[in-house]
Amino acid sequence: MCMIQDRGRVLLINRPEKLGFPGYLAPGGKVDFPESIVDAAIREVREETGLTVKDIIYKGLDEFCEPSDGLRYMVFNYLATSFEGELLENPPEGELLWVDIDKAMELPMRDWFKRRFPLFFREGTFELSFIWDRNNNETLKETIKHYGAGKVEEVGSIR
Repeated sequence: MCMIQDRGRVLLINRPEKLGFPGYLAPGGKVDFPESIVDAAIREVREETGLTVKDIIYKGLDEFCEPSDGLRYMVFNYLATSFEGELLENPPEGELLWVDIDKAMELPMRDWFKRRFPLFFREGTFELSFIWDRNNNETLKETIKHYGAGKVEEVGSIR
């Protein structure tokens, strides 16, 4: 996932229900073998928005584990503060919207993106780790950490 910031605003995609994960979120997608994770983030932004991001900064990791299936799903999060190109007229993932950072949380978004959103703009990096029981649709453990200014801050945790 790559948040694109232009001064005090960000570019979000309003994904329709038919594509899954409906609501506003940052561009992102899967890594195509054998490309690097950063190259995948840059490619996904270009495919979904038409923009080529520059000055891409690693911001953090989301990790979702489902023990009964042995599934581990990881999202690498980046922030891009410069870009070139023009927005697509008919973007494939949904309507594109430049929105003020301080107004973005008022938009409809998935809970997992809303939790992650402010972390893109803090100094340092973050780590979100979730252990999930798919059968009972229940989060068994959640850990949120922020790494910055030479220390680790545990932002939240549940069991």
